[in-house]
Order: sequence, then structure tokens, then C-alpha cells
Amino acid sequence: MSGALPVRQVAKPWGRDSLPAPFVAPAGERIGGIWFEPPPELPGLLVKYIFTSEKLSVQVHPSDAQLPGHGKEECWLIVAAEPGASLGIGFREELGQQAMRQAALDGSIENLLKWHPVSAGDFFYIPANTVHAIGAGVSLIEVQQNSDVTYRLYDYGRDRELHLDEGVAVASGRPYPCELMRHVADGASATLVDGPLFLLDQVAGEMTEAVAARYPGPLLVIPRSGSATVAGQVVEPGQCAMALSAGEIMLSEGGTYLLAQPCAT
Repeated sequence: MSGALPVRQVAKPWGRDSLPAPFVAPAGERIGGIWFEPPPELPGLLVKYIFTSEKLSVQVHPSDAQLPGHGKEECWLIVAAEPGASLGIGFREELGQQAMRQAALDGSIENLLKWHPVSAGDFFYIPANTVHAIGAGVSLIEVQQNSDVTYRLYDYGRDRELHLDEGVAVASGRPYPCELMRHVADGASATLVDGPLFLLDQVAGEMTEAVAARYPGPLLVIPRSGSATVAGQVVEPGQCAMALSAGEIMLSEGGTYLLAQPCAT
């Protein structure tokens, strides 16, 4: 059914007690994520906000080819960032499997990553097999394949399980391709992801026929500024809604929105 998706707030030790608008953390809780439950019509796509006060683990995800039905590719749009905030994505130099494993064991893998300074509007596509870590002071929107398979390579001494054998086996030891990152101005329309696993567009103002034509069947709408109407229901920033078709969606002239849809396989 079309309309706003159920929301799940996820408390994390590395989360934040002060969240960017319109979110508010409950008193005494550190919220690390806002998850929108995938609808039955789009089970393979997950949207969430992530808020960090500490660095997240150095991790990697397998591809569908490596773990059928559990591959995970994702992308990040930075909503807010504190001064000095950064993301670790890929390595500064080529790294072999044995060296990667040793670096994970002794903790030097953190310094072998390429850390990218970030600000609001920066966008990164993270293919499967990319070693990555979200730094402290970051608030972002994540759109991903709906998989919970994460292999942690290093976790700053936290008391959580690591997955060195599985992670090193699927991890790429290469630098992150610069063409997979860009800056997207607020209030600008842009195609952010054009397959092969999912589509993601930022739309400024009313939806054009050309954009609507890119989205046959059910899709997700994520207002960033300005309200949207989905099948007669008003959807505000901080929410995510499903529409059975682009024809059910009305966007405000002065608003900015994300549209997302898995690609047919």
C-alpha cells in the first residue's frame, strides 16, 4: 500500500544525542540510525539515516555473485558534517590479502584507508568489496541493497566479533575510484545512481515526465526539503514513502527529493 513507511530508531553507543532537524533523539539515548522498514513491494531496497559521534568499524560487504541473495552495495549522501569529519573508503595504495589481514590484526588498516573529508551534499557510491569506515561527526542518508551481511575487519578494540577470513576473502585492496564520488548541490536535480542494482535521483521541484519515465512500478520517495504527496498522503522531510507508481507522487515546486527503485533483474 502506498504511503509513509514504518520507522525504527536504532540506539548505538557511537550514535548521537543531538540529531539534525527534523529528527530528535529521545532523552538519554544516542541514536545511530533511523531505518525505514522496506515494503513488501520493494523488499530488496533499504533506506536509512546514519548519525555518528565515533568512527564505525572498518568493514566490507560481499557481492551477490559471492554470496547470492546477500550482496550489498550502498551509497551515501551527506546531510551534515562536523568540521574535520571524513569517510574512509578504499586504500591509499594497492594492498594484498596477506598485508590486509595483518593490518587488520595490528590496527594499522585504519591508516591505510583513504580518508575523504566531507561536507553536506557530498555523495559516494560504495560497490561491494570496497573496504570502508564512516568517521565521527557525520549524518548521512544511506540507500542500499537490503542485506545485513557485514564483515568487520577492525573495530578499534570494541568487544565485537571480527570476520577476518570472510572479509579478506571478498575485499578489494585497491584505491576507491574517484568517479564514484561527487558533490550534489541542495536544490539541484541530478542522477546519482543509474543501476545496475538500483536507481537514485535527486529531484528539485516538480517531477518531470522524463524523471517519472525512469521509474516504472513501485518506488521510494525521500523528501529532503518540502513536503510531497503520495497517493493523497502528505510526506515530510525525515520520512520515506512508497508509491505504487510515479503517477501517485506530487512534489512541491520549492522542495528537494530523492527517488529510489531497485532495478529489474
